[in-house]
Amino acid sequence: MSSAIIRTTFGFDETFFDGLLPQLKTSVEIKTRDKIFIFLTLISSQFMEHFSKSEINAMERIFRLNLINSCTGYKSANLIGTSSNEGILNLAVFSSITHLGSDPSLLSFIVRPTIVPRDTYRNIISNHYFTVNHIHVDDIEEAHHTSARYPYKISEFDVTKFETEYLNNFPAPYVKSSKIKLGCKYLNKYEIKENETILIVAEINDIYFEKNILNDDGYLQLDKAETVAINGLDGYALPTLLNRFKYAKPKK
Repeated sequence: MSSAIIRTTFGFDETFFDGLLPQLKTSVEIKTRDKIFIFLTLISSQFMEHFSKSEINAMERIFRLNLINSCTGYKSANLIGTSSNEGILNLAVFSSITHLGSDPSLLSFIVRPTIVPRDTYRNIISNHYFTVNHIHVDDIEEAHHTSARYPYKISEFDVTKFETEYLNNFPAPYVKSSKIKLGCKYLNKYEIKENETILIVAEINDIYFEKNILNDDGYLQLDKAETVAINGLDGYALPTLLNRFKYAKPKK
């Protein structure tokens, strides 16, 4: 990289490096390209923030909660619909639902510690059936409201705009406005000892979707459904498909 390019790109000439890096002054001249590399490394480190484990542990609770929940990337955004033994319907937003296997068709999700009432968990353990409903972009505010802690006998369907839908005699309620929805049956649960959460494993019995969402190869193109994703605990995003790639093989 020439001095002219350095001046044009960064707004300074090569002597800038000599002032920036006095600790590297030696009897051997540092080549321009080496100076540029060192400079860019220092600059990138200045723009990258860093938290150590001890700093994370010492953080204020809500700050740490937001940081850790958002640092792993976008998560699925779904509403789980269940019914109690008394017929009281429950609807709750979940961001931990993930694919577990295709044959058999399995999914899983995390339930937080049950030291406080967890209506979704209780209903699934009692009745074994539940629905998973993708959240549409027009429904994010109402979907997020289902995370409010209502008493057990108050259904989220009654305090939001969401309407129930029952399909093919499935015992749990679907969300009518959802463009993609799954009928699931509980199979098993596993305790995560490290943080006392519970991993729920279930089979997918039914899949409903609008016809235009399905591609010829079985791929559900979620941006056609305007399915949102969750960033952290309370951020909602609308992803767009950038590309699809063939099955990856080692380069020759």
